[in-house]
Amino acid sequence: MTVHIGAKPGDIAPTVLMPGDPYRAKWAAETFLDNPVCVNQVRGMLGFTGTWRGNRVTIHGSGMGMPSLSIYANELIRDYGAKTLIRVGSAGAMQAHVKIRDVVLAMTATTLSTPSRGIFRELNFAPSANYDLLAAAHTAARAKEIAVHVGNIYSADVFYDERPDLNEIMTRHGVLCVEMEAAELYNLCARHGVRGLAVLTISDHLQTHEALPAEDRERSFGDMIEIALHAAFS
Repeated sequence: MTVHIGAKPGDIAPTVLMPGDPYRAKWAAETFLDNPVCVNQVRGMLGFTGTWRGNRVTIHGSGMGMPSLSIYANELIRDYGAKTLIRVGSAGAMQAHVKIRDVVLAMTATTLSTPSRGIFRELNFAPSANYDLLAAAHTAARAKEIAVHVGNIYSADVFYDERPDLNEIMTRHGVLCVEMEAAELYNLCARHGVRGLAVLTISDHLQTHEALPAEDRERSFGDMIEIALHAAFS
């Protein structure tokens, strides 16, 4: 056990999918895993371990924002031996050609700040995905004929953003979408020598102001989970 994860030794699989919402972790585990077992519920942050096509998988919530994800990712890696961590979550599109329900694979993650900033000090470290995971996820998405985009994303510190000027600059420079966790996940994976990837579903659009209806979210998010599982075990 750790301060934030109540799982016993051996309860956590080497491959961990990390949605922000603990109830989405529950839904994903019950939908995609065989024989899922709840291995953590400390502070309501649910984690489940089961199998997918015979491979052990844990699906564990990360909470919202980089500080929360940093707590869980650090403990999953350092205390439970996780070797592959894949963020699966929603994002807001920043480019006209990126549509609602599309999937974005984050090759790199731009950010104003992360919990790791104190370590890097004056260095502008560029956090990036594991290439093998990225390539496998892209192949899986194309095989399923899912609209997929690969490139730079923005990991934000805040949900209620009041910097339209900054959004305009990022849109001009090709940033695909905005979310709140991937940059720190990539920092931690680089630091500990493990594999990391963010697979994101576009749920809303900053330019068109479209939003994915609640009743459509599970079906669309299911594509993202399948892509992540295929990538992890390719």
